[in-house]
Amino acid sequence: MTPADLLSRILYRDAMMLIIDKPSGLAVHASGRNDEHLGQYLDALAFGLPQPPELAHRLDRETSGCLVLGRHRQALKRLGGLFATRRVEKIYWAVVVGEPPTESGTIDRPLAKVDASTRHWRMKIDRGGQPAVTDWRLLGRNGRLSWLECRPQTGRTHQLRVHLASIGCPIVGDGIYGRGTADLVDDRLHLHARAVVLPLYPKKAPISVTAPVPTQMRDALAACGCDFDIERQPEAALRSD
Repeated sequence: MTPADLLSRILYRDAMMLIIDKPSGLAVHASGRNDEHLGQYLDALAFGLPQPPELAHRLDRETSGCLVLGRHRQALKRLGGLFATRRVEKIYWAVVVGEPPTESGTIDRPLAKVDASTRHWRMKIDRGGQPAVTDWRLLGRNGRLSWLECRPQTGRTHQLRVHLASIGCPIVGDGIYGRGTADLVDDRLHLHARAVVLPLYPKKAPISVTAPVPTQMRDALAACGCDFDIERQPEAALRSD
């Protein structure tokens, strides 16, 4: 990642916020490891403001797609309120191993951390955990893999990964909650934050932004029936500051 790479990944920009297409494998903030992270490059997105933008929410390191950034304190406060009150619509695409039991459904299973005191923690289904709800529907399949659209109603860590594994459909490339398929060329996590819809301005229509399908998921999605000519979306227009 370079500043120029990050600039090329801007999906939407106005005076309040930016939405970027985060690549798989890039952490959104610093961790205990000395790995590359998004925060190292945010200065390139200041666009004349005294401070760079900050995260309005987060995506896991392995997840690609729409990531919302607030450009200043007032924007972050407003965006934080939208996320906290579940007014932001988040749409994910996942390629999973196997087939779900029905064409659509809702997974309502609380989540809690396991071994939270160590670096090797993970999440689990736990009645005493935090509420976690995911709506999903089947978009395509090929008998071995399935293509799902997921709409999390809550934002728990690893929520989609744990929830989908709990119905017998672990996400391809997930080395923690399930095993991917050995014959895929790219075995990175096949989870993509496909779109986000935010009612940021009270007197205007919600802002809807779509992230292009990442390279590592294209073959598996095509195998499940995704027609990229149909799914291709026009680039989001950039508003002037």
